Amino acid sequence: MSLTVSNLTKRFGPKTAVDNLSFTMAEPGVYGLIGTNGAGKTTTIRMILGMLPADGGSAAWDGQPVAKGVRYGYMPEERGIYMKTKVIEQLVYFGMLRGMAKSEALQASRRWLERLRASEYENMLAEKLSKGNQQKIQLISTLIHDPQLLFLDEPFSGLDPLNTQQFHELIQEMAAAGKYIIMSSHQMSTVEEYCREITMLHRGQALLQGDLKEIKAGYGHTKLVLGAPEEAYAMARAAGLRQTEARPDENVFALPETGADALCEKLLRGMLAKNIMPAKFELSEPALHEIFIKIVGEEEGRQAA
Repeated sequence: MSLTVSNLTKRFGPKTAVDNLSFTMAEPGVYGLIGTNGAGKTTTIRMILGMLPADGGSAAWDGQPVAKGVRYGYMPEERGIYMKTKVIEQLVYFGMLRGMAKSEALQASRRWLERLRASEYENMLAEKLSKGNQQKIQLISTLIHDPQLLFLDEPFSGLDPLNTQQFHELIQEMAAAGKYIIMSSHQMSTVEEYCREITMLHRGQALLQGDLKEIKAGYGHTKLVLGAPEEAYAMARAAGLRQTEARPDENVFALPETGADALCEKLLRGMLAKNIMPAKFELSEPALHEIFIKIVGEEEGRQAA
């Protein structure tokens, strides 16, 4: 089983929103579509689902259109629930729209409400709920029919830390259970936490694609996170490291492109020789947001030239 996107293109008048985009999700897990607002993420999802006609290319689940070939769920970024309707009534309605019997939809609705600690809202109008609880209801409406393929568009938007943790646990459970999940987000830390593979979109074009661990490893160690007494920070600066960030209990130093490991080994030996035992001495690859800023910045520079 796999989702295959081949040369998808979408234009709105003179603007090309998605430009010849291709990617494949061949294994269960979470695939990240990342980029700033307006990069083409939502347009891509809607073309995959057949909600928007493509001007070129195709998307298929095992050779068939997604809408025909697999039981899927789509959670849009915008609220898609009925504000003047009771929670349980609309969840049952959404379940029946997806082919469930009424009794089956009712049972699944109550099971999901309990799972997301929202049973107390069963008979409330959706408009009476907080934004976070409205997001829960929208997620339940996406999952109620047990889809195999899921599209989550900015799923953590507007959530408080508690609800974020609930969503986090649920997405991990679904991935472990063999679900295929396409997650669209501009929050790079979120993508790093969940996604095995990514496509980075900018102005409708794929600037970077592939296995996230391999992408980060390709940049090597770019920074040293050091938690130690001030004397150790002075030693790092004296060794030629540039401090980029000061945190309450640690400092961050940029590493040179060549010779970083040998330099850090020498620094650590020097600290130990002075009986300085660091609480933290961590060589790190760049964060995804750093890679994103670098690649998009380079692309903007090329276009401006």
